[in-house]
Amino acid sequence: MVRRRNITAGERRDTDRFALERELRYRTIESPAENAGGKGRTVNMSSSGVLFTVEGLLQRGHRVELAVDWPAQLNASCRLQLVALGKVVRSDENTAAIQIEKYDFRTCAATAFGNRASA
Repeated sequence: MVRRRNITAGERRDTDRFALERELRYRTIESPAENAGGKGRTVNMSSSGVLFTVEGLLQRGHRVELAVDWPAQLNASCRLQLVALGKVVRSDENTAAIQIEKYDFRTCAATAFGNRASA
């Protein structure tokens, strides 16, 4: 894992970013009719945000839920997912960035987006 220190003049981030590439699933939670989502990969992460690849443009300001396959395991045997909720602060055709509002770690036996995760 590569740690990046934000020392650039004018940098707005308060936390360090980590170049962590992991599979993820995402979905918007603005309205049931608008539940856009897809699969992607994290590009980098910090304690306050995530930059990730997307399958389509996400609207700035919309709330998004992410489920990230976490690299560590619980008790060295149970896979984990990081489930994060946040607002889109930046987006283009290939990537989006969210500011994390809240997050939780879940075992893969738990559900994510209403689907059973496979073991």
